[in-house]
Amino acid sequence: MAYQREVRPWGDYLVLDEGSGYLVKRIRISAGHRLSYQRHRSRSEHWYVVAGAGVATLDGSAVRLGPGTTVDVPVGAAHRIASEGPDDLVLVEVQTGDYCGEDDIIRLDDDYGRLG
Repeated sequence: MAYQREVRPWGDYLVLDEGSGYLVKRIRISAGHRLSYQRHRSRSEHWYVVAGAGVATLDGSAVRLGPGTTVDVPVGAAHRIASEGPDDLVLVEVQTGDYCGEDDIIRLDDDYGRLG
């Protein structure tokens, strides 16, 4: 399988594996940046932080993250993750569900003008 890399305003991600009902990504969030506050209709996510420091927001509650910490994001939960500190935040994301496409993102807030 060829890895698929996508560059975003907040950093980038690399698709490591995918199959029926799942998708695995390595996500790098540049220092000082964050993903949109969003939810998904068709998938849950599991985040495992491998490097850096950050904050995850899940349905309005914030939790600090560092290497070895995890977050589970249920289907439909509003969520975002931000990189804090001088280094990039790197995590592995495992998506599971009926559909794992990028168009399953419902953005509630976005620093980069991608609402709507």
